[in-house]
Amino acid sequence: MQTTTTPPRVLGLYDIPFWEHMRDENAMKLQCCSDCGAWRYPPGPVCRECLSPNSEWKPVSGGGELLSWVRFHKQYLPAYPAPYNVIAVRLDEGPTIISNLVGEEGGKHLIGRRVQLQLDRMDDGVVLPRFVLAKQG
Repeated sequence: MQTTTTPPRVLGLYDIPFWEHMRDENAMKLQCCSDCGAWRYPPGPVCRECLSPNSEWKPVSGGGELLSWVRFHKQYLPAYPAPYNVIAVRLDEGPTIISNLVGEEGGKHLIGRRVQLQLDRMDDGVVLPRFVLAKQG
């Protein structure tokens, strides 16, 4: 049986908490400005809105809107066999995240559809944020 391992990550000082929260708490948390409440993604040293260096990591709802998608037919990494999709999701909190859509092949009027976060733990312990289509109705 082949194991699913992810490629090594090059993490900066501000990326580490994002991955640790998913791995240790099974929750996606994003950096949020403690002064004005603006969400910071990708995370960084200061708020883009008010330039405050103060921040905290807050959980997100996991809901969002699918903005765009593409389907890759070439395999670049062993952990991601082709074909696979890559999507852009605007989270309900505002930030846009790049991820995968699980259980769908694409090509079906997906733009604008509601999606819900699904955290997938890989064999090497890395937890990846992926999305599934939200139930309609």
